[in-house]
Amino acid sequence: MARRTAALPLRERIGSITSGTLAWLYAALLLVPLFYFVVSAFKTNEQIFEQPLALPTSWDLSNFTTAIRQADLGLAVANSAITTVAALALTLLLALPASFALARSRGRAGRVVEGVFALGFLIPSFAALFPTFLLAAALGLFHTRTFVVFLLPATALPLSVVILTSFMRTIPRELEEAASMDGASSLQVLRQVYLPICVPGIATVLLLNFLSFWNAYLYPLILIGPDTAQRTIQVALPTLKVDAGTDYGVLMAGTLFTLLPVYLVYSLLQKQMQRALLSGAVKG
Repeated sequence: MARRTAALPLRERIGSITSGTLAWLYAALLLVPLFYFVVSAFKTNEQIFEQPLALPTSWDLSNFTTAIRQADLGLAVANSAITTVAALALTLLLALPASFALARSRGRAGRVVEGVFALGFLIPSFAALFPTFLLAAALGLFHTRTFVVFLLPATALPLSVVILTSFMRTIPRELEEAASMDGASSLQVLRQVYLPICVPGIATVLLLNFLSFWNAYLYPLILIGPDTAQRTIQVALPTLKVDAGTDYGVLMAGTLFTLLPVYLVYSLLQKQMQRALLSGAVKG
């Protein structure tokens, strides 16, 4: 690598060194706050303010146990997991057939429907809060987790359909024609031809929507309300911060505890997402 850099012209070497230095500086800007966040989860308030970047004197897990007990984070994580998994399944159940139909469509009607889905990007989430509240009350699902499960896929469909439709359009039409000549129905073509090839696109949709659903705060707060038996993790976390005096070590520990599922899901799906991005770049 050093020989290759030395063989480059002076301008390119300067550019390579500069870009590498900036990349390392950017990585440091990301790692320093993360380091501060992690070590603070094992400290008391005094240690956090007096020695913010120092390692903790002991790697005691008492802050984590206090956070889990005080905010009932175990139940909140379970509620978030149920809500997120159910919403993701419903999102794919709706987005995959819609994207398949739009990708196969060649007429004006298909373009109009795709444009309608794209209009969903123009609607801010807070603008739909009051109509959503009225709808939940009319259906008798206010203060229930069930309505949130139905609501979250509606907010995710525009992005999911656009991503999956674009990905399905890259699949050669000949594969579908060959399957149809063998007697495959449209559902079989979707299941046996499109889905195996669209795994990177599906992983991208799952990862993006998982982050959105898991971190959702406004709608679960309004629609589920103060019921501790149904509240999600993002609604439970603020209960660790009180006006009488917040234990920031406990707050950091609780937040770090909720980030573990995000890290695990990202670790599982990042390779597929990278494949989808590289595939789009090559075909584009």
